Amino acid sequence: MGKTVSTSVQKQAAEDMCKHISTISGVSAEVSERKSGTSPRSVVSVDCPPESWRELAESLRGDHGVDYCSMITGTHWPEGGSDKNWEVIYHFLRMAVGDPPVVDGMVEPIITDPTKVTGKSVPLEIEVRIAIPETREPVVSSIQDLWVGADWNEKETWDLVGIDFEGHIGMRRVLQPHETPVGFHPLQKQHKLRYHDFQEMYDDAQGFLRKPSDAGKIK
Repeated sequence: MGKTVSTSVQKQAAEDMCKHISTISGVSAEVSERKSGTSPRSVVSVDCPPESWRELAESLRGDHGVDYCSMITGTHWPEGGSDKNWEVIYHFLRMAVGDPPVVDGMVEPIITDPTKVTGKSVPLEIEVRIAIPETREPVVSSIQDLWVGADWNEKETWDLVGIDFEGHIGMRRVLQPHETPVGFHPLQKQHKLRYHDFQEMYDDAQGFLRKPSDAGKIK
């Protein structure tokens, strides 16, 4: 069996990160365990208010070596209450993978013993949840300048959900047509689906709950 980072070392690294970032105003972090196959792993789960997000992001990047933003998702919660009308969830990885050195024009392999990694070299998953209070203009700070992986994900989240990212350079439609009306974001819950030649609106995107009278109709 190949060598891996021990679960105890990873858990300790996750706990150290939680302890440090929990000192940021309003930030709450804890370690949760997830399993993939037979390999349990520690995940840093974070709740962060919008006003502290930029400070937390800079700390994750600069203080903790979090080097990859893998995904950003946004959700519209019209019935979530005044404190959670919208939510943005960020998914990060700390992989500690650097560019290999080049010696005399030859790329040298980086060989790391996973049983000896410590500190910022310990791989981790981080999930950050940001709840946005009820508003018609949901917005959080952009992290486009910190992680290149955030660029497309912020565009997609704005395009589909309508959550804006303050400071993002070059925001544009990426999945909806460029001529989509201003203010239309299809995953906002007030939008319904309309069947062609049928004048009733539905929330059921896949048509699993079609009425008998809808059988055979084209969406």
